[in-house]
Amino acid sequence: MLIRSVLFALGLACAVPASAATPPADASHDGRHDFDFETGAWTTNVRVLRNPLSGAAPDWAEYQGTSIIRPLMDGRSNLVELSVAGTRGKIEGVALRLYSPQAHQWSLNYANMGDGLLTAPVFGSFDDKGRGAFYGRDMLGARAILVRFIITRISPGEAHFEQAYSADGGASWEVNWIAVDTKRPTAA
Repeated sequence: MLIRSVLFALGLACAVPASAATPPADASHDGRHDFDFETGAWTTNVRVLRNPLSGAAPDWAEYQGTSIIRPLMDGRSNLVELSVAGTRGKIEGVALRLYSPQAHQWSLNYANMGDGLLTAPVFGSFDDKGRGAFYGRDMLGARAILVRFIITRISPGEAHFEQAYSADGGASWEVNWIAVDTKRPTAA
């Protein structure tokens, strides 16, 4: 299964529940254009869990703003500029997405402009229904965790993004980032 193969490629020796697995990427599918639908300007509404994997009562913060997506290198990569603000402050960041034609997978690489640090990438692909599943590992404080990032194209004008963390090798996941993007009308 794709999730198991991605985690294995990352060197993660953990079990992933079969219910979480997605079909493997179609080797004949050229996924370099999987993000083409997202090119342009979007209104972004984000909910962020401020205390993930803490065991405490959830502390959610809400933000609104924009995402600007630019294709690079004929669709083999793209750049996302995120700028959202709310009563709890501002989040600004950039994501560089890179397509590997050999692996038929994307790597998603994010940098928060608040601290200037690049997070560990997540790797994955889109299925034939337009749902992208991406997995990786990272650190939350001093704790090693798994990261799952799901992208769902709802319609040509709406996309959902959900990030979750797991501290138990993928047996359970806690959602900590939910974004709903709505395409802005293009200028005539």
